[in-house]
Amino acid sequence: MHIPDGYLSPSTCGVLYAAMSPIWYLSARRAQKTLHAKQIPLLALSAAFTFVIMMFNIPIPGGSTGHMVGGVVAACVLGPWAAVVAVSIALTIQALLFGDGGITTLGANCFNFAFIMSFAGYYIYQTITVGNPSYKRRWIALFIAGYVSINMSALAAAIELGIQPIIAISPEGRPLYAPYPLSITIPAMALSHLLFFGLIEGIGTAMVVSYVLKTNEAMLYKPASNPLKPLWIGLIILIILAPLGLLAQGTAWGEWASEELKSILGYIPEGFQKLEGLWTSVLPGYAISGFDSPIKSALGYIISATVGSVVIVLAIFLVGRLWKRE
Repeated sequence: MHIPDGYLSPSTCGVLYAAMSPIWYLSARRAQKTLHAKQIPLLALSAAFTFVIMMFNIPIPGGSTGHMVGGVVAACVLGPWAAVVAVSIALTIQALLFGDGGITTLGANCFNFAFIMSFAGYYIYQTITVGNPSYKRRWIALFIAGYVSINMSALAAAIELGIQPIIAISPEGRPLYAPYPLSITIPAMALSHLLFFGLIEGIGTAMVVSYVLKTNEAMLYKPASNPLKPLWIGLIILIILAPLGLLAQGTAWGEWASEELKSILGYIPEGFQKLEGLWTSVLPGYAISGFDSPIKSALGYIISATVGSVVIVLAIFLVGRLWKRE
């Protein structure tokens, strides 16, 4: 569900960057005011978790793949404003270092993942758990929050892609960017997320947040009273297991490269050609050049997961230090 460069027109990208700009600003200010200094490590952990979990590609019938996002995890643990910061940083590192998602489409991806998922999931969870909820009701609320929010995010992406043939076509009548209309994008995205990825997101959200609630509820919205060591160990385990994401064959729907798009359409949209490859990432596709064997590919994936996580954690701690100096 990461929209790559070339799939959205410059005007669409501009509108979504404009929409995200005040959201980023407000999120940074609100998070600065509400987060305690001792919660910065938890914010860093949430951002790194979001980054790593999106590397676990999961195949579904039809040859497509997808993954959990984790935006609702961050929102339920630290609140929606902090979640926007965490997920946006993770998406930015994915795009800049690994070419996962685009530079022109970063505003769109942050709008879908960081904003819609975080706020929708948070308020769904808060609504269902109003009062004095039992552990079972919390678990169900977390599942519903994860399930519904990722479907809302998928719908937003489907609309963004599906309007491109309406607003941007060549003189010959061919789409310049994303080629499929709403009548195709919405069912394609909805089917995979309603039947598969929504369930994965819901179960994963419920499991992770329930663990935090059960083992260290004091983390939530106030200074952490217990060490985060078990959660850091969990992140390291996820990094080591990241090569499992390589087992999934196929490309996520709507994330095809030019060669794949040409094989599907018989041509490459003109606008797509101009924007694809606009940014050259350091480790494209989380792969290291020359690491071609299965074992080396797995090692390269682990290295990429480690590098990305370290960069994200350092970025969060830097942001945290700047916040506390103001």
